[in-house]
Amino acid sequence: MTDCQGDGEGTMSPMELFEKLNAQGEKVRSLKSAKAEKAEIDAAVQLLLKLKVDYKQTTGQDYKAGCPPSENLIVSNNGPAADDCDGEDLVDPWNVSASSTKGVDYDKLIVRFGSSKIDTELLERIEKVSGQRAHHFLRRGIFFSHRDMHQILDAYEKHKSFYLYTGRGPSSEAMHVGHLIPFIFTKWLQDVFDIPLVVQMTDDEKYLWKDLTLEECHRFTVENAKDIIACGFDVNKTFIFSDLDYMGASPQFYRNVVKVQKHVTFNQVKGIFGFTDSDCIGKISFPAIQAAPSFSSSFPQIFGGKKDVPCLIPCAIDQDPYFRMTRDVAPRIGLLKPALLHSTFFPALQGAQTKMSASDPNSSIFLTDTPKQIKNKINKHAFSGGKDTVEEHRKYGGNTEVDVSFLYLTFFLEDDEKLEKIKEDYTSGALLTGELKKILIETLQPMIAQHQERRKQVTDEMVQQFMTPRPLNHKF
Repeated sequence: MTDCQGDGEGTMSPMELFEKLNAQGEKVRSLKSAKAEKAEIDAAVQLLLKLKVDYKQTTGQDYKAGCPPSENLIVSNNGPAADDCDGEDLVDPWNVSASSTKGVDYDKLIVRFGSSKIDTELLERIEKVSGQRAHHFLRRGIFFSHRDMHQILDAYEKHKSFYLYTGRGPSSEAMHVGHLIPFIFTKWLQDVFDIPLVVQMTDDEKYLWKDLTLEECHRFTVENAKDIIACGFDVNKTFIFSDLDYMGASPQFYRNVVKVQKHVTFNQVKGIFGFTDSDCIGKISFPAIQAAPSFSSSFPQIFGGKKDVPCLIPCAIDQDPYFRMTRDVAPRIGLLKPALLHSTFFPALQGAQTKMSASDPNSSIFLTDTPKQIKNKINKHAFSGGKDTVEEHRKYGGNTEVDVSFLYLTFFLEDDEKLEKIKEDYTSGALLTGELKKILIETLQPMIAQHQERRKQVTDEMVQQFMTPRPLNHKF
């Protein structure tokens, strides 16, 4: 555990701190590439986070790779802030780690990313405009942050529709339950607003970042598309596309990619994403590919060449750096900024400090798991907020803020009253950890079995239908 004493970084100049941060960032990346021990990687990440806090304390600015401190910077001599020991959450498109067992501090993240909290006023407005009760992901703060959602609703009220864009990075054949969150919510949005959806499968990204062949990445795209289709999307309103296929087949899509590429410098992309000189050039140019679906002109077969159809992107907040870049570039290339709805992270079974990993089978409940596997994983690995003994638990109650079984129920148990009763019983000690785990098991087993049944019905021909560029039903 890092204490506030540090290693003397406070005596360093801003430039020395900056260089030490660069070196530590490189160390973290090389440890991950070398598949080092988890404890070694975690220690390196914690030091990186501490250095970032020291850098901000010294310079008054957030550290950005590729953006050294200015020479005329006034250095603060006030010493470390009292709460610097709390550490800082690390959130980017490839890494999520929290300094607290409660998980990421999302209120701080809103301030850091400059987004807006989804408040009661916005919730009520979504209900009024859609004519439907807000989805439980909205009511429970699972989707908690937004950019320009009011503008989307303004346009919709004036009978100007919009489209949805979300995506999936197909890094493995099997998806886990956390991967379903954006798709469950996106389906609800598609149904209540009656609008088209584009789903980007970033098989190119996975080839660039992972030790996979192009063929494997493309095969994972098709397999993952079956799970997405099994969520119940309307084929007449949904286009799922592989970057490896669509980029070469759509001149308009590629032209938007090139426009974005021209307006983002290497320095900016290093600052936003932390790329280094040793990263392949494919990684450096990839963010422009994830930006392109934000613009309706990338899909002439759907929107007939219109450039002014607004886009709403439901995604986990770790994807926000891509779209901050996109929103910065959009006005400079004469296109609309996309709006966003951000979700929290789905916690690993081991606790909310990290998100699930598809590469660690025991950190996740997979969509391919049997009822027995689901039961065993939850009973053996789900982090408990209960006390050590039954007597202590009955007396003091459990902590629902860190208990993974309860956190999972906030995602998948739709009945608000039942969830509130479980919370009351667990915090009072009336409900034991084993009983809470049993409720989760009995919630997830039928849900996943039903998903598996629906997926069996998805044929290769259906996948082909969803993935063929074509007109979609919409009200434009």
